[in-house]
Amino acid sequence: MNLWMLLEETARRAPSAPAVVDGSTRLSYGELRQRAAALACAMAERGVSRGDRVAMLGVNSCRALELYFACAALGAVLAPLNYRLAPPEIGFILQDSGACGAVVDAEFAPLLREALGAESVLSWVFWSEPVAPGSREAFGGSDALQEVPYAQALESGREIELVPTVIPADAPAHLYYTSGTTGRAKGVILTHRNVGYHAAGTIEELGLSSSDVWAHVAPMFHLADAWATFAITQVGGKHAIVPKFTVEGVFELLEHEGVTLTNLVPTMLNLLVKSPSAAGRRFPALRRILSGGAPIAPEVVRAIVEVFGCEYVQTYGLTETSPYLTFSLLDESQRLRSPEERFRLSARTGRPARFVSVRVVDETGSDVPRDDQTVGEVIASGPTVTPGYWNRPEETRAALRNGWFHTGDLAVVDGDGFIQIVDRKKDMINSGGEKVYSVEVESALYSHPAVLEAAVFAMPDAVWGERVAAAVVLRVGAHAGERDLIDHCRARLAHYKAPREVHFVDELPKTGTGKIAKRLLRDRFSGGAS
Repeated sequence: MNLWMLLEETARRAPSAPAVVDGSTRLSYGELRQRAAALACAMAERGVSRGDRVAMLGVNSCRALELYFACAALGAVLAPLNYRLAPPEIGFILQDSGACGAVVDAEFAPLLREALGAESVLSWVFWSEPVAPGSREAFGGSDALQEVPYAQALESGREIELVPTVIPADAPAHLYYTSGTTGRAKGVILTHRNVGYHAAGTIEELGLSSSDVWAHVAPMFHLADAWATFAITQVGGKHAIVPKFTVEGVFELLEHEGVTLTNLVPTMLNLLVKSPSAAGRRFPALRRILSGGAPIAPEVVRAIVEVFGCEYVQTYGLTETSPYLTFSLLDESQRLRSPEERFRLSARTGRPARFVSVRVVDETGSDVPRDDQTVGEVIASGPTVTPGYWNRPEETRAALRNGWFHTGDLAVVDGDGFIQIVDRKKDMINSGGEKVYSVEVESALYSHPAVLEAAVFAMPDAVWGERVAAAVVLRVGAHAGERDLIDHCRARLAHYKAPREVHFVDELPKTGTGKIAKRLLRDRFSGGAS
């Protein structure tokens, strides 16, 4: 199994079918295949071969699609970079992965040069646009570094015939870096088998076909969106791309490109459904919106359905699982239930996805009862699960035990077999011996009409060990005080679960994929009153 064949077969089957719309750039599958092949040949000219790591640093674009497939054709391993990372973080990833080259957006030239410092491992860079060549010092003191405009690299590669590399299915295809327990990023290895099985599973689960148009809105450097590169290509659907998330940009894409599906993190959805510009818009082609990365409140699900007029599907997964482990897709009997019950189920983490086994287990390794109350850890196994971490044998052994990947996520299971994530192990709050799960408190806060975004986290407390704190962004023009929100939560939750303090902020800190960075909130407010 080589992921390149997904593009090769679709281009052979339907060469004139629309493949990509990226601003003014529109490509058929035949053209996408030609460009990806030319890119592969240009990299091969510079010595890239099976097992070599290639980095990607850029916003969403057709170049990302081309690079995913070009690396597959050569048997190279793509290491996408989060452009929101600090230069030392990017420098560490380049060093740790041993990347030999990179495809980089010109706007990130200063970031890359600062990241490389005096220890560059790169031998070539393809820039999205021509940039002034870097100094010898800026790229590790190497005069041999080749800096080439992307278009020029493609032109040179067109003159060479691509011969795809034959590789085993378990060969690494991608290397995604996530936060490590020691504070250093760790590379998650995904193989061609992992990604291929995940594409096949999502095609079946979501009923993907050649008539589908996928909106690449979430970052393509992250699996929240990157999985669709392969699933949509395999069925011959169209890729519609926005460089970065903006409310107006997403609305325009959904309306004018006939988008049928997309995946958005809850923070993006919140901004869209609560935007004044949502009024009066229609999305007749849109059939499903997926969301994952953080739990979502039923009230938000109701608003999504009302604004977009389509089905909402909650997903759950990790980079280590390619990513999806669950979908909140309803069966025929569940669709006959009351609207309130359907919203409740759709907002849950969901039931296991195709090809994977998912369990919620207690400390003895036994499955928790389906009582929607007993909390256990989510573990998973199957062909979409990573073989391990790059050069991290100890962390690999800690995460993969007896054939099961231990996620570190805590969940309950209801009578339908639907899982509901209640917290990360590290985010659970222990206040005076009572366990408080941040998701439950956040849902209570989101039910207040003035709240746009909310995050609940632990603060150190001299008496209780930890206390419940919240950071809140209010909707434009809305008003609510700390006491208002605390009382609102106390009316819906046990009093010990309600926040002891509420911090009002203009914006919540987020990761490159739009997830709320609770660690930064804890650091920011650690000097608060106890």
